Amino acid sequence: MVSAEEWIRIRRGLRFGQRFRGTVTAVPRPGATGIFVDIGLPVGGFVDVLLLPQDAERWPGEGTEAEFEVWWADQRQQVRLKPVDPQFLRDDFARWQADRRPGWPEDVPVDKAWVDATAT
Repeated sequence: MVSAEEWIRIRRGLRFGQRFRGTVTAVPRPGATGIFVDIGLPVGGFVDVLLLPQDAERWPGEGTEAEFEVWWADQRQQVRLKPVDPQFLRDDFARWQADRRPGWPEDVPVDKAWVDATAT
């Protein structure tokens, strides 16, 4: 775990859509939780179950190397990721994203779009 100041510094350097090559380090509950990814930062990465295929057999397993992009980063000291490879995304991802995040900013610094959930 890094200090709050270090997390703020790391987050300032992240941009939505920024890509990282990462390795899946854990798949604790396939089909239920999501996957943990090492992207070479002092904080871990995580892909939420909502972005992954419904069929957990299609999820990348531990040790899988793949490309991921920054999807979100908030007060949790964790970079939320989205797989770049469509085989690791939910089948209806384009429609799901259009419904849930229409016009979502790309290439925007994460700290400029970050909203503290307690403030809203």
